[in-house]
Amino acid sequence: MAARADYRITGMCCMEEVAVLKREVGGRPGVLNLDFDVVGGRMSAEYDPEVIDSEAIVSAVAATGMRASPWSDVGETEVLSFWEVHGRLVMAGASAVLLAAGFIVHWVAHGGFLDALVSGEDGHAFPAASIVFYVGAIVTGAWFVAPKALFAARRLRPDMNLLMTVAIIGAAFIGEWFEAATVAFLFAVALLLEHWSVGRARRAISALMELSPTTARYVCPHDGDIEEKDVAEVPLGVTVLVRPGERIPLDGVVSKGESSVNQAPITGESIPVAKAPGDEVFAGTINEDGALEFTSTKPADDTTLARIIHLVQEAQSRRAVAEQWVDRFARYYTPIMMALAAGVAVVPPLVTSGSWTEWLYKGLVVLVIACPCALVISTPVSVVSGLTAAARHGVLVKGGICLEEAGRVRALALDKTGTLTHGQPEVQEIVPLSGHDVRELLERAAALEASSEHPIARAILRRAEAEGIAVRQVDSFKAIAGKGAEATIDGRMFWIGSHRLMLQEHQETEEVTRRATELEDVGHSVVAIGNDEHVCGLISVADGVRDEAKTAVDALGKLGIGNIVMLTGDNEGTAAAVAEATGVDEFRAELLPEDKVDVVESLVREHGHVGMVGDGVNDAPAMAASTLGIAMGAIGTDAAIETADVALMSDDLSKLALLVRHSRRTLRVIKQNIGFALGLKFVFIVLALFGVATLWMAIAADMGASLLVIANGLRLLRVRE
Repeated sequence: MAARADYRITGMCCMEEVAVLKREVGGRPGVLNLDFDVVGGRMSAEYDPEVIDSEAIVSAVAATGMRASPWSDVGETEVLSFWEVHGRLVMAGASAVLLAAGFIVHWVAHGGFLDALVSGEDGHAFPAASIVFYVGAIVTGAWFVAPKALFAARRLRPDMNLLMTVAIIGAAFIGEWFEAATVAFLFAVALLLEHWSVGRARRAISALMELSPTTARYVCPHDGDIEEKDVAEVPLGVTVLVRPGERIPLDGVVSKGESSVNQAPITGESIPVAKAPGDEVFAGTINEDGALEFTSTKPADDTTLARIIHLVQEAQSRRAVAEQWVDRFARYYTPIMMALAAGVAVVPPLVTSGSWTEWLYKGLVVLVIACPCALVISTPVSVVSGLTAAARHGVLVKGGICLEEAGRVRALALDKTGTLTHGQPEVQEIVPLSGHDVRELLERAAALEASSEHPIARAILRRAEAEGIAVRQVDSFKAIAGKGAEATIDGRMFWIGSHRLMLQEHQETEEVTRRATELEDVGHSVVAIGNDEHVCGLISVADGVRDEAKTAVDALGKLGIGNIVMLTGDNEGTAAAVAEATGVDEFRAELLPEDKVDVVESLVREHGHVGMVGDGVNDAPAMAASTLGIAMGAIGTDAAIETADVALMSDDLSKLALLVRHSRRTLRVIKQNIGFALGLKFVFIVLALFGVATLWMAIAADMGASLLVIANGLRLLRVRE
C-alpha cells in the first residue's frame, strides 16, 4: 500500500526548484507522485514504502542543494535559524559592500568615475586590491547560486542558476571584473526579492491561521472547574466560555448568553450577526459585546476555519492554466536561450572574423537577460495572492484553475430555493377582512398553528414572535387532515386552513376569492382564518426573495454575463414571480434534478463557460455539469465546501460579482506580468546584438522586471469591493 508524507522544503522559491525536485526525487524508484506548494514551501510525496522510505526521500532532496524536513515535525511552528531567515540578505549586503569597495579603489587608482566604470574597454589593468574586492563580491553574490549551478551542470540540466554562473565566469574570463561582480550582486538581489515575495504570500496565508486562538477556556465535565488548554486538547461536547472582544476558539452551538459576532474573517460580512442560544458559532470569529457559552461540536483540526485553511493550501496544487503554460515554456526556454547565447558568442567570429572578446561579451549579455526569473515567479505569486484575498472576503476558491474559470464565465445558472430566495417560507402579506385588524388576525393564526410542524405554520409562528405576540392557549383543538385545523379561542370556534377548507365552511365570498387569487397569482400560498360567521382574513406565505438578489443579478449583467437562468422545481407561477422580482434573463420551472443537469449541459454547449450556483449537495449534479460549481452559504456546511469549485461562505449573493471581478483582475495581472517579462527580454536581446546593452544593464533590467511583476501580483491581496 502506498504511503504519503509531507515535507517542508528549504530553498524552494520558484518553479525552477520544483522542476529539479521532480527530476531528482520524482525519478527515484518507489516514488509514485509528487505535489508541490511553492508558496507554502511544501512537497507532498506518495511512495511505496517497500521500495523507498522517508529518509531516502530527504536524502534525495539534500542532493539537490535544498533541505527537506518532515512537515508533521515542524508544522507551522518551525523555528528557522538566523542564517535560514536572513542568509540571503546578509550575502547580498556583503556583495554590495565589496562591489562598492572594489569600484571606489579602482576609481581612486585611475582618477575618474567613468574610467573605472568602463575600465575593461581600454585594456588597462585592474588594481590588485580592486580585483580582490570584486572576487569577494562575486563569491558572496553567488553563494546561494553556485551549489545549484554545480548540481545542474553535473546533471546536464541547465537552469537559471547555471545560466547566471556561466555569465559571471565568462565576464571574469574576459577581464570584465566589475561587470562580473555587478551581475553576481544584482542576481543575489533578484533572488532576495523573489524569496521576500514568496514569504509575503506565505505570510498572507499564515494570517488565516492566526485567526483562531491557540487556547480555550472550558468547563471541565468532571468537577465543574474552568480550565484553559490548547484548542487541540479541548474535548467535544464541553461548554466553552468566551468573553466580549475575544475570538471564538472552536465551532459550536450557543448554550447561554446573547451577543453579536463579527463573522467577517470567514464570511466577509461587514455587519456582525446576532447570536442567541441554539445558534451556531465558528472558530476565528470575534465575539463583540456579550459573554457567550457554547457547546463545542468539532475538534480544532476540523473546524470550518481549519477546513478553509486546508483547502486554501491545497488549492495551490490545482494550478492555473497560465501557471502550467509558464512551466512548459520555461522547460524549453532556458536550454534554447543558452544555445542562442553560445551561437551569438561563437558564430559571428567564425563567419566574419569579428572580435572574439566582443561577441563573447554579447553572448554573455544574452545569457544574463535570458534568465527566466521574473517569468516563473510572477504567475504563482499572482495566483496565490488572488486565492488568499478571495478567502479573506468569504469566497473560497479551490485553486488557480478555478479562479481563472470564474473570470471566463459567460452564462450563469442559479438555483431558486436557498440561492435567490431564503430557502424557507416566510409570511409575505396579512390581509384582515370583516372588520378584524392585523394583530388580531396574527394572534389567532399563531394560536391555531402552535402545535403544527408544517413549514407554513412555522412561518406564521416566526412572524408572531417577531411582532411580539404571545401564543395563546386554545381549547378543543382538532386537526382537519389535509386542510387545516380548528379550535376554541375565548369560547368561540375558529378555523385555519387552505382554500378547500374555506369552501367546506361555506364562507367564501367574491371579495375573499379575489384577494386570494391575487396572492396566488404572484406565487404565494394562501391561508384563511375564519369563525362560524365569516372569513376573518388571509395570510400569504412564500419563500422570500433575498434583499440583495436583484442588485446582484444586475451587477452580474453589467459584468457581461449574457445569460442568467433561474432553475427550480417549483410551479410556473411561483417561478415567474421570483424571476420578475430578481431580474434574471429567463427561468426554467418544474425541473427534476436530472432536468437541471440537462439545462446546464445545454448552456455549456451554447456558451462554453458556465457557472452553476446552488446551495450545496442538492445541486451537486448540476454543479458537476457546469464548468464552475459555486456553493451558496457554505459556512458550517462541510459537504458544500467539499463539493463545489467555489464556496461562498455567507448567504450574500453580491459575492458573485466580487468573484467575477476579482478573477478577471487576476487574469489581467497574470497576462500583464507574462507580457512584460517576455517583452523586456526581447528588447534587451535585440539591444545586446547591436552592442548597446551591457551585462550590468541586463541584470538590472531583469531584477527590475522581477520586482515589478512581483509587486503587480501582490496588488491582488487587496480586493476591490
